[in-house]
Amino acid sequence: MNAPTQLVIDPALLERFGGRGPRYTSYPTADRFHAGFTDADYLAALRERAKRRDDPLGLYFHIPFCRTICYYCGCNKIGTKHQGKSAEYITALTSEIQLVTDAIGIGQTIRHLHFGGGTPTFMLDSEFTELFEVIHKHFVMAPDGEYSIEVDPRTVTPERLKVLRGFGLNRISLGIQDFDAEVQRAVNRVQSYEQSRALIAASRAEGFHSVNVDLIYGLPLQTVAGFQRTVELTIAARPDRVALYHYAHLPKLFMPQRRIDEEQLPDAATRGALFEMATRLFGEAGYVHLGLDHFALANDELAVAQREGRLHRNFQGYCSHDAGDIIALGVSSISQVGSVYAQNDKTLTGYYERLAANRLPTVRGIALAEDDFLRRDAIQALMCGFALDWQQLEARHPVHAREYFADAIESLGPMREAGAIRIDESGIEVEPRGRLLVRAVAMAFDRYLREAPPTGTYSKIA
Repeated sequence: MNAPTQLVIDPALLERFGGRGPRYTSYPTADRFHAGFTDADYLAALRERAKRRDDPLGLYFHIPFCRTICYYCGCNKIGTKHQGKSAEYITALTSEIQLVTDAIGIGQTIRHLHFGGGTPTFMLDSEFTELFEVIHKHFVMAPDGEYSIEVDPRTVTPERLKVLRGFGLNRISLGIQDFDAEVQRAVNRVQSYEQSRALIAASRAEGFHSVNVDLIYGLPLQTVAGFQRTVELTIAARPDRVALYHYAHLPKLFMPQRRIDEEQLPDAATRGALFEMATRLFGEAGYVHLGLDHFALANDELAVAQREGRLHRNFQGYCSHDAGDIIALGVSSISQVGSVYAQNDKTLTGYYERLAANRLPTVRGIALAEDDFLRRDAIQALMCGFALDWQQLEARHPVHAREYFADAIESLGPMREAGAIRIDESGIEVEPRGRLLVRAVAMAFDRYLREAPPTGTYSKIA
């Protein structure tokens, strides 16, 4: 089955089946991790990885520091203006890398590398140099790998981009959110269009293979007319990819959001109009809807991967092929190695203390059973290609898929009758008008949701 390339917004369907649900950057989802999974369990997984040196491997570095805090942010970050914080942090990352490579061996090849945060470019160029020296000492970077970084256009100059490119980074993501000055002041994120446009142009000049920008709709003081100008300016800059996130206002969970005036937030009808307008304009400009809130130009490697059935999804988002094991380093980061997910301590203090004791900073995680792998493959197929082929699933797992998932098929009956999905003897296909509900479709295959209520707060599906 081929995934549809178009997107149809059906307000009645979204109202009926929208609700809240996981974003499925993993299965099982992170709220199912538990403290019974320890650093000893993660260490065992790393030692097993030592026997699979030829399997794909990637690294993720979480850099939590930000010089200023954006009020909308829900990431694990630490606001500070003290540059010494990053120097201390690099020392800890070096210790963690040493512990990891003591288990898996030095010299394994990585094909994926991502710096996220926080603001990775909080680090000085000299600190990046130090960290890359450690990386090269312990790993081999494949010449054709995907190496990306998230940057703040307010603090990264075109000159600095040249330095970052020199480290081998070849993909870049810029946080924009909104170009409207009033909206920017309301969320404490003031940056000019000229800054962002210049950085995008410089990224291309320096040879970055792909440029992604992040936008957010549903922020305080946003209007359809104002956000339309942001979308039009973004299209004019022609990034390869766009993430169009919906702002989730959860001030009880994220303290900076308490600085936002709730009376200035757009109502549900306006939020819907913002998304519909942006989606229409991106479609008219040649951007393909990859899934959820992500768009890419038709010739971008992610759009090509989706058409060819190679698109994958992990904690860093969509990628053009299976990234394999991901060893995540830094506070709160989540690794995926073999049959386990392992998460580091979310606090700097705890992270530092564990490393000082010569222990991996793992504080929770989960070991996957065969049922988890099967359901993960089913959910991955839906999230990345809007289709689930029974025969392909059975080729990977010794089950009769339609019988095994009979309960899921039954629960999807209302969505099928409403025309959101198609189910037949070959599998499931999400129709164009149901694509924004793909998370709700995936939820039917989530055993944990069926057997126990969620332990976290999920975002709104649509």
